[in-house]
Amino acid sequence: MSLLGIDVGTTGCKSVAFTPDGTILATGYREYDIQSPLPGYAELDSAAVWQSIQETIASVTALCKDDPVQAVSVSSLGESVVPVSKERKILGPSILLNDNRGAEYLPLLSSLIDDEELYNITGNTLGNHYGITKLMWLREHDPVLYESTDYFLNWAGFVTFMLGGEPKVDFSLANRSLLFDINRENWSDHLLKISGIERAKLPDAVPSGTMIGEVSQTAGRKLGLSDGTILVAGAHDQCANALGCGVTTAGVGMYGMGTYLCLVPAYDFRKESVGMRALGLNTEHHSVPGHYVSFIYNQGGSLVKWFRDSLVLGGQAVSPEELKSIYRNLDGEMPEGPSSLLVLPHFSVTGPPDFLSDSSGLIAGLTLSTTRGDIFKGILEGATYYIMESVQNLSRVDIEINQLRAVGGGSRSDLWVQLTADILNRPIQRLEVTEAGCMGAAIMAGTACGAFSSMEHGAKAMVRIAREFAPDPHMHSRYMERFEFYQEIYPLFGAFLKKI
Repeated sequence: MSLLGIDVGTTGCKSVAFTPDGTILATGYREYDIQSPLPGYAELDSAAVWQSIQETIASVTALCKDDPVQAVSVSSLGESVVPVSKERKILGPSILLNDNRGAEYLPLLSSLIDDEELYNITGNTLGNHYGITKLMWLREHDPVLYESTDYFLNWAGFVTFMLGGEPKVDFSLANRSLLFDINRENWSDHLLKISGIERAKLPDAVPSGTMIGEVSQTAGRKLGLSDGTILVAGAHDQCANALGCGVTTAGVGMYGMGTYLCLVPAYDFRKESVGMRALGLNTEHHSVPGHYVSFIYNQGGSLVKWFRDSLVLGGQAVSPEELKSIYRNLDGEMPEGPSSLLVLPHFSVTGPPDFLSDSSGLIAGLTLSTTRGDIFKGILEGATYYIMESVQNLSRVDIEINQLRAVGGGSRSDLWVQLTADILNRPIQRLEVTEAGCMGAAIMAGTACGAFSSMEHGAKAMVRIAREFAPDPHMHSRYMERFEFYQEIYPLFGAFLKKI
């Protein structure tokens, strides 16, 4: 038997079949483009993405016929939904979180509910990246689509629905709508009322790992899935990533090193709202029942890509193998110890605690002897210092992180992972299998079909550690000296940076 984990992202989707001991049997991947039909728009062609997802499933099942898939679950991007009919017809595109549509409703919502009450209900503060404002925009500006839609489904629930399952959403993805009562684990009557969104158009919410149907004969024949293949409620991608790292208990956190640097701590009860809001921390159901997570992040991975493409490659296209060679060279060019540069990583919108959208990046300390290795390391340090500011304050809300599990493309760099361990002063474990989203989805699938007695059991069976990086106390002390200077940059230059 095998377990199929599907991960649907903003620009690509992946399907991976695992054995219950965590061995990869087959992998399928497809990319797709973000559509921008008008300025400020950002959406996915729902039908085209669904076609790509089906292609990855079919390519995987064709390679594991001797180990047929027994259960399927999905990890997906968070806030975006797909409008569908009860007959499983796709009715329109999927609006992404960075689409400008819906911002005009923020003042109205803010006048009807304050941040404290909103956070107490949802575990989030108001913002246009959540689903609530996008649905309000559709209701007013595309009433034909809104009225004809039977269900607005997040991508994980959409995939299982199209495969034959019931229309459901797990708690973590329901949270990304800003319409979900995290305490009652159901849709909020108050938020539905003030937004004007109809409850009937939203799927029922269930815990991650809940069995929600079986693959239909039509879908099974088309995609190579057997009759009786179980469909399982999945999770928000960061929650699935955390499970796929083996983050199943308090005190352990995931450290994603991809386009975003994202630290996801797990804890086992809701924290008081005042302190959490002060630190800019959300509260969301983990994919592991009985646990919650928060997201500490910045676009450090994007900053690395900007440096690589603009200052190293100069816009030149290179092959994947050449990229690996370039990163190896950059690792070798980094100086020992802290960089002589200080980098403020405000090159894009920042994450918690400040969520700055009107600042700019800064590289301080450049001289004629500065090398690209100096700049590269300065960028890695600056992005990690930004995370450190939140980590230092977690004890104020009774969240502990004693150990981190690293995944993502950046985790392949020994030097980057060691630098992170030294700055954050936590041991970091790198995994054998880096497809954490698909792994987490497969663990949910295996738990629902009885392969595992619990998600914790599934994580122990499937997740394997490749290497541990212990923090160097001497290096941590040196980095903290530099961190004190880093903390002075924005207070000193913030007003100037806003004018650039």
